[in-house]
Amino acid sequence: MSDLDPFYPIVDSAAWVERLVTVGARLIQLRVKDRADADVRVQTHAALAYCARHSAQLIVNDYWEIAIDEGADFIHLGQGDLDGADMKRIRALGLRVGISTHDHVELDRALSFDPDYVALGPIYPTILKAMPFAPQGLARIGEWKRLVGKRPLVAIGGISLERAPLCLAAGADSAAVVTDITLNADPDGRAKAWLAATRRAA
Repeated sequence: MSDLDPFYPIVDSAAWVERLVTVGARLIQLRVKDRADADVRVQTHAALAYCARHSAQLIVNDYWEIAIDEGADFIHLGQGDLDGADMKRIRALGLRVGISTHDHVELDRALSFDPDYVALGPIYPTILKAMPFAPQGLARIGEWKRLVGKRPLVAIGGISLERAPLCLAAGADSAAVVTDITLNADPDGRAKAWLAATRRAA
């Protein structure tokens, strides 16, 4: 049984974290890229405070040292991030860890760290960033779920409100979303629709 909420928004600022936890998000990733460490620290500190206020879980992307310093208890690492991460220290301090995967080699590597969840992507074509991997498709979700076993599986990449229930039905425990909310004309309304759709489907 997964302890991850099926609705998993990923945002790039504490302001977005505050906005989404206010409308009901209970699991959210802070993914700040290409910013000075001092700014990342400020964003992480504020985001953790917002999540604490709303009983939500914050997952800090990449910046594991800042996450530790600021008292976060959950981080997400990409395959490149794993190269420089002190996993022994991270685990010794009791942090939970999610890891991105895109193929079998990366999955094997991720599982060697005994992660608290595995992310698979991109499920669909994505506009967020250029990906060297082709879209995985729904069938791969079921395959990955069999391979990760009881460990939660997060689907990510090109997932819209309409596609999220399909990903959950295919075996994902949680559906990650970025642009379908942040680029929507009504982000709050879209987030509420995601909440309804994913919790009904889970």
